[in-house]
Amino acid sequence: MNKQELLAIVQEMKPADLSLYYPHGDSVAFWTQALSSGVLQSDISEIYSEAQRLDGQPIPELTNTLFSTFARTGSRLEYERVYFERRRRLNTYVFLALLESDQARVLEKLEDTLWAICEEYTWCLPAHLPTDHNATDINRYIDLFSAETGFTLSEISLLLGDRLPPPLRSRIRHEIELRVLRPFLEQGPYHWETARHNWAAVCAGSIGAAGLLSVSDPDMLADILLKTESAMLYYLEGFGDDGACLEGLGYWNYGFGYFTYYSDLLRSRSEGILDWFQLDKVSKIARFQQQCFIDGSNVANFSDSVPQVRVHMGLSHYLAEVCADTLRPPSALRALYTEDHCSRFAPALRNLIWSKAGKEDEAWEAASCYLPDASWLVSRHVSAAGTFGFAAKGGHNDEPHNHNDLGHFILSGRGEIYASDLGSGEYTADYFGTGRYRYDCNGSQGHSVPIIDGQYQGAGREFHSTVLHASAAGEQDELTLEMTQAYQITGVQSLVRSLVWYKEELPRLELTDAYRYEGKPARWTERFVTWREPKLLRPGALLLPGAAGNGVEVNYDPLVVQPEIAGHEYRDHFGRETLWYSLDFHVLQPGAEGKLAFTFQFL
Repeated sequence: MNKQELLAIVQEMKPADLSLYYPHGDSVAFWTQALSSGVLQSDISEIYSEAQRLDGQPIPELTNTLFSTFARTGSRLEYERVYFERRRRLNTYVFLALLESDQARVLEKLEDTLWAICEEYTWCLPAHLPTDHNATDINRYIDLFSAETGFTLSEISLLLGDRLPPPLRSRIRHEIELRVLRPFLEQGPYHWETARHNWAAVCAGSIGAAGLLSVSDPDMLADILLKTESAMLYYLEGFGDDGACLEGLGYWNYGFGYFTYYSDLLRSRSEGILDWFQLDKVSKIARFQQQCFIDGSNVANFSDSVPQVRVHMGLSHYLAEVCADTLRPPSALRALYTEDHCSRFAPALRNLIWSKAGKEDEAWEAASCYLPDASWLVSRHVSAAGTFGFAAKGGHNDEPHNHNDLGHFILSGRGEIYASDLGSGEYTADYFGTGRYRYDCNGSQGHSVPIIDGQYQGAGREFHSTVLHASAAGEQDELTLEMTQAYQITGVQSLVRSLVWYKEELPRLELTDAYRYEGKPARWTERFVTWREPKLLRPGALLLPGAAGNGVEVNYDPLVVQPEIAGHEYRDHFGRETLWYSLDFHVLQPGAEGKLAFTFQFL
């Protein structure tokens, strides 16, 4: 679509008013009903609890010492904890002001918080700024969080309207234009405008949404939307036709969430003329969430994703209405108000205004799927013994938020994870730098894959796997991968990993690695990764113990391999020291050919 076509649509758009958010645009009626609504009772209770925590606390300061910590040490957490605490404070007082329109004290706290955010040196995180930035051009930089802040303040200004003092509303408009809208139009193009991952959706989507809510000049709005629509096309190109998000479910939540928030406002203001939800590919992406859950809140957490995920009910209910075959999640998976450590306003608001009463099952039904573009096999099996999950992946080692994890798999059962994916570690400068694959959660040393001649998998697109067979139907699921190109080892002529998941009452996984080697390898180790300390039961059998006294028995040939158990530590995404175990099976006499078989049997 060209500028003139878009301008013609913009000139006929419906106004940016409260009808974008509430039935008939009636804010008072919505929040009055929300206070007595069973659907929102837990959310509102959590908001009030958070308000009690905040009561009497000053607005935390973003000091120069905090700001400079990343440049000095590479550590992000010190500054970001305070930055996100400010956003949590902002969200909480906005919701209190909407729920209790007669509370002047709440409005005062909100106004002070809004003013403090307008006063911030930058809305960007230090980790996202170039090292040579300076104060004279600081507002030319736009990252995820500066774009989100512009969107947030645009929504708050519209939702609160003339309840906010005119000087504050004027300041908000000024800062949004200065820090977000004008730079987008005049300082770009930005690297994320052509990104095929979450940055395109979050940055451009937030700016496009801010434009839809706050820009009255049709020509300027058309320019903003033209660039935003282009970025959204790039974002969607990052998905294959299977709809899988290679960055993991957490980044699906983030990127596709902001794609949805923007697209909803665009569809509403254009009265359906501009509607991304008409695309079949968008519906496939919407279904990715329901495919990822394997057992309760445990998910297939490949890439930089956490192992347990809670669901944004507002986003999920909205997608279930507008995208075909998208399921409403079980209510037990609802994310708490305080769960998002980044305190993003857009999903928090929509958890309130988009969540709707409706029929929801207590748990996901059984389902298996193979996602061919991602080379993921994901299975959620339900039997009389409980719910059990299995996931495995191929692909290549240059994916967004890449881990070197070709052939890696996850096993979960009755709420407990036995074969683990360590997920995302603590984000630091080095985590996204040259040292990335020294981190256990990123390098193949922290994944359930072979170690050949002491070497791990390589990083880069040239290190890849080929799917020889995949099926996800009936009584068993299967994935067979040729993994020869996963390692930079000239002696490996063939390496085929076969994973067969038998969906019985107590399911089992049979894993076989068959290899051919020119000459013979000096060492060959089959590594499996777990958070549970393995116990030797007898020669040929180890136990991955479960908290309830059961667990998973690992069977192997003691004449072929010898087990070794070792503990390791890594810092998880939230900076917590976390213990994990490697269960290594060393081949006793590696030959020119080998076939190594293991069975993981749930007890």
